[in-house]
Amino acid sequence: MHARQRVFVTRRLPGDALERLRAEHEVEVWPERLPPPREELLRRAPDLDGLLSLLTDPVDAELIAAAPRLRAISNYAVGTDNVDLEAASARGIPVGNTPGVLTESTADLALALMLGIARRLAEGEAFVRAGEWRTWEPGLMLGRDLHGATVGIVGFGRIGQAVARRAEGFGCRVVQSSRSSGVALEELLEQSDFVTLHCPLTRETQGLIGREALARMKPTAYLVNTARGPVVDSAALGEALAAGEIAGAALDVTDPEPLPGDHPLLAAPNLLVVPHVASATHATRERMAAIAVDNLLAGLAGEPMPFSANGPVSPQAP
Repeated sequence: MHARQRVFVTRRLPGDALERLRAEHEVEVWPERLPPPREELLRRAPDLDGLLSLLTDPVDAELIAAAPRLRAISNYAVGTDNVDLEAASARGIPVGNTPGVLTESTADLALALMLGIARRLAEGEAFVRAGEWRTWEPGLMLGRDLHGATVGIVGFGRIGQAVARRAEGFGCRVVQSSRSSGVALEELLEQSDFVTLHCPLTRETQGLIGREALARMKPTAYLVNTARGPVVDSAALGEALAAGEIAGAALDVTDPEPLPGDHPLLAAPNLLVVPHVASATHATRERMAAIAVDNLLAGLAGEPMPFSANGPVSPQAP
């Protein structure tokens, strides 16, 4: 039986996966709705053997250096842009993630956002609740069709391909642009009625959809982002919406995230924003927790993680 190790989990998680973690290790869970403050993470770091983090927790080189005992990091997300993988790998610390499990739920939401913004669902719901719906009108709340549209998918990994299957079911023409296949991004932007983003956040994709990209889109086209907020230049998007350069945008992720209530982007017309809920179904979030715990248990036991974002790593000599 291996010795119990100290683990910090930065938020309560759905389901019962954390009970399996508690059965083997000393586990403390941050009890608040909001993330633990930076100083709290740094204060706890020296005593930690394991960390189960969320995408809102910056696990950077400073934090990793402050945790000399740290043996495993498990990120409750597919993306690991909040974790300094290079610093973790240099220390021989495996970093787990949760790929695959949220593919279908995220693809569902991408289609929901396309329909929601094109068919003006949020506007219509607010219109009814405000008591403004007095009669059926031929020109009321006219939107645009998804069926028969050209859907451009930027990033054609698991989620991009799942979106393509759904779009094809709607009778859409699908074009895609990725690092290894598809059409040039410029061509995709010019052709598409819906541009939906499914690429990881990297140095190359940060600000990928800025003023130039938005200017290439049709004035009747919609932008959908369920990837990461910084893939889109928020200021440029707000300007494009205000100027009518594109028909609308639907965002599950933003930059900054969360958007403050007084952020200029929220004043832009034809914008639908939801609070990063692409994976927010009971089944998906519970499965994510199970995978995150499996990753952490393996890492703490010195075994390969089922899902590691930085591959096999070798612990460095102290």
